[in-house]
Amino acid sequence: RFYEKVHALHQDPEASVNNPLLAFSLIKRLHSDWPNIIYSDEATENTQALHDGFKEVEQELPGAEDLDGAAWALMRLQDVYALSVKGMANGIFQRAGAGCPPLYSPGRRVSLSADDCFHIGKVAYDMGDYYHSIAWLEEAVGLFRLSYGSWNPEDRSSLEDALDHLAFSYFMAGNISYALSLSKEFLHYDPSNRRVSRNVAKYKKLLEMGTLVSAEPLRRPNGTRLQSRDAYEELCQRPGGQVGLAGGCCGTPDHCCPPPHTLLGPLSPQLAPEHLPHLSCSYETNGNPYLLLQPAKKEMVQVQPYVALYHDFISDVEAETIKGLAGPWLQRSVVASGEKQQKAEYRISKSAWLKDTADPVVRALEQRIAAVTGLDLRPPYAEYLQVVNYGLGGHYEPHFDHATSRKSPLYRMKSGNRIATVMIYLSAVEAGGSTAFIYANFSVPVVKNAALFWWNLRRNGDGDGDTLHAGCPVLAGDKWVANKWIHEYGQEFRRPCSADPQD
Repeated sequence: RFYEKVHALHQDPEASVNNPLLAFSLIKRLHSDWPNIIYSDEATENTQALHDGFKEVEQELPGAEDLDGAAWALMRLQDVYALSVKGMANGIFQRAGAGCPPLYSPGRRVSLSADDCFHIGKVAYDMGDYYHSIAWLEEAVGLFRLSYGSWNPEDRSSLEDALDHLAFSYFMAGNISYALSLSKEFLHYDPSNRRVSRNVAKYKKLLEMGTLVSAEPLRRPNGTRLQSRDAYEELCQRPGGQVGLAGGCCGTPDHCCPPPHTLLGPLSPQLAPEHLPHLSCSYETNGNPYLLLQPAKKEMVQVQPYVALYHDFISDVEAETIKGLAGPWLQRSVVASGEKQQKAEYRISKSAWLKDTADPVVRALEQRIAAVTGLDLRPPYAEYLQVVNYGLGGHYEPHFDHATSRKSPLYRMKSGNRIATVMIYLSAVEAGGSTAFIYANFSVPVVKNAALFWWNLRRNGDGDGDTLHAGCPVLAGDKWVANKWIHEYGQEFRRPCSADPQD
């Protein structure tokens, strides 16, 4: 029965990885469901053979960190794309509220089980995040109620577990009367549980003392560093991103594409396509013989900050080669924190660094970047090529590529700050994953084999505040990019200072 369930879910292995709900259930099955089957009472006849087979592959299976990370990824998608939890549990990726089309429609719709929803809610519960735990535990309780009386040996939780955790979540959120109601329901199924009986008495006493339901709505946790969260999420939610003359929200109902928010400062108003200055598409040789026979296909995306998209910058074969070279070396991405580098929840991805000596394809790509940008990439004027994979819900919250402090590790190269960024899209995604420029108020969707270029610094060497950008979470698919960061030194005569010191 368990094998038939697995086989039905994963008839198309590639689709299984692209759909975040299927990816979560795959990780959960390999980490917890399968061991539960193997060590269940029903497996006693084949116990030794099952145990031996499991031990052979146990070290290669996902761990608890992988499973919890997958749960957080689904909650991240829920938040950034304003997805309905009930819809996600039913396999639908739809914005909360009526009338919005699904953001992503998988080929096969797969629902989450009650135990799946419980695990996601439990991950949030264990972190004291009752905003998320309540939504997912509510789904778990509803699904367990529907199937009460039947039991799956792979499940770790039950209706009683879900009721217990949901009741305490509501209590911590200030809704004592509903916590009492859920606890009474728990006792209906397990009347001898003394701990829950004490909770019932406690809740009754609090209500008798006049303790009211909290008037404050339960607020979603917000990291203090992400002060521009609303603008960031609005940009991520724009259908298909917004590139050049595409017009972003054109043809989209207002309630599915909310207006920009004003946060730390006024965002640049988004002009109508006919009023956007100097936006164009062109073939560029940049005065470089390397580009004479095959000019670069340049699309101007934005003038301030200067952002250009070069289409067909890399071939499919080159992209696959670079992904293959980086794959064995991928490690959890880090961020600069003071004078150190460390992992952070606001950047979820894996990355590897490739020297130009790693393969002729990398060397040719670096020559192409130098030709298109007109900049000097010889060491130490540029960093090695960074290849990044954004997996399940992978993202990078708003940040600058250039250093904002002289203590940054970026200055260890002794070649100045990062003057420019070239980001090459090595893969396509089915939904999400846009690059959002927060203060400039536009986003660029993933365009396979294209390269996005922007200046991080103004001509006077100051950081350009309009380049605050983010990698939106991948809603469906497997996003790969290659980053080339170019530094100030060596570019003095290639991008000279302006006569205007403010430029």
